[in-house]
Amino acid sequence: MTPTSDRKSLWAYALLVLVLSFFTYVWNYGSPASFFWDENYHVASAQKYLEGVFFMEPHPPLGKLFIALGEKITHANIATNQFTGTDYAKDAHDGMSFWGYRLFPVLFAWFTAPLLFALFLLLLKRPLHAALLTFPYIFDTALIVHSRAAMLDSTMTFFCVATLYCALAIRARQGSHKQLMLLSALYGIAFACAMATKVLALIMTLTLPFVLWSLWPHRKRIVTMIVSSCIAGVVVYLSIWQIHFSLARTVNPVLPDDGYYQSSDLGASYLNNGTSASPLHLPVMLWDAWGFLSHYSKGVPELNLCKSDENGSPWFLWPIGARAINYRWETAGTEAHRTLTIIGNPAVWWGVLLAVFVALALLLGKLLLDVREKLPDLPALLLLLGLYGAYMAAVSQLSRVMYVYHYFLPLLIGMVLLGLLLGSLPRLGKLALTETRRTWLLLAYAVVVFLCFQIFRPFAYYLPLTDAQVQARSWNPLWELHCATCGRNSTYATPLVPDAQ
Repeated sequence: MTPTSDRKSLWAYALLVLVLSFFTYVWNYGSPASFFWDENYHVASAQKYLEGVFFMEPHPPLGKLFIALGEKITHANIATNQFTGTDYAKDAHDGMSFWGYRLFPVLFAWFTAPLLFALFLLLLKRPLHAALLTFPYIFDTALIVHSRAAMLDSTMTFFCVATLYCALAIRARQGSHKQLMLLSALYGIAFACAMATKVLALIMTLTLPFVLWSLWPHRKRIVTMIVSSCIAGVVVYLSIWQIHFSLARTVNPVLPDDGYYQSSDLGASYLNNGTSASPLHLPVMLWDAWGFLSHYSKGVPELNLCKSDENGSPWFLWPIGARAINYRWETAGTEAHRTLTIIGNPAVWWGVLLAVFVALALLLGKLLLDVREKLPDLPALLLLLGLYGAYMAAVSQLSRVMYVYHYFLPLLIGMVLLGLLLGSLPRLGKLALTETRRTWLLLAYAVVVFLCFQIFRPFAYYLPLTDAQVQARSWNPLWELHCATCGRNSTYATPLVPDAQ
């Protein structure tokens, strides 16, 4: 193939990824026009930004700022002040539109697909393989359900994937000093944005040792990378918080703690005299916000599987897809219900889990058994496996209730690990993987992912299913997937009746 035809095929595959992900993540994202899960909290926060009302929240501000920006751009609703006197918006009024509030979370979910394509292309140098390896992301039902909402996770995961891409790009493109400065600045910005969305993104700090290792022993390049990324990251992170305090500075006394949210005396005085938006007062305001985050976290209840309405799940069940959560449901006819349920595509989730075990086996075989088989891109393999393992180890230490969507970040990291293995392993058992065989293997896996998506897609798009059809899709009892009007049939805990709680 000529360079021109190579470029054409590259853009053709990129366009394919963009189009497919548009129809799974973006198409008709305004439906259902009702709150579900944490939208009640985040829409209320967005309205406070739009109306200039001060508030604090357990998450950093960037994701909620984007939710507010979407409504500001689209003007999808005439009124944006119905929920400025509460932290939990209970009911959507008749005719309320969610097209604006959900706009940026959906866009970030959509743009993650081509970003993953670019990442796989960077690792494998094969456009067709890179495109096929985006199928687990494009057709995962759990990610689709959660990302087509005014929530924070798609924003965080986009910037986490961007951080990972920049880390790998710095290693791969040992170019000019200016190129290193640019990539390092983008790395710092992506990490700062991820951290300014959800604190769970802190795990991406483990990409820094990988980057420094890849630049060793070039000390000047290491210094350039550290300085460029730190300056860019700190400036962006502080600017995001400055925007937060600049927009939300009017105190509403009906909100918690008379609208001050446990601000310090000094912070409250800045709010009272209208100077809370001053950059000179940012350290005090930021310290108060961090303090509130810590205070709020202490009040989150622990996981209690004996509660009949508990939706949380233990971390060690997440890799197999447990536990499913019915976000919203409504009657559709005499026997069917429309159910918006967070349930993963088993071909994706189980494939990622298998990839983690295979990667561990390869590493242990190399270290303990002196296996001579060459490992595919050992530094990247160590990075991805380390990120996955460190995240799971960290959340295992938390006693507060956690939910299956808290697995999204390691799931995406696992998708990259799965792609690295499928795209680089020299053999599958005794079968040598030639270029042709590898292509067929990737194509077969992509087809399986797509077919499983077709089976579970009614849960993602609020399509009607009878109780029998729901139960037919309950492939694993540990998912506890159940119909809208059925109680959980737990396999590992006995829920108490409501009166006995």
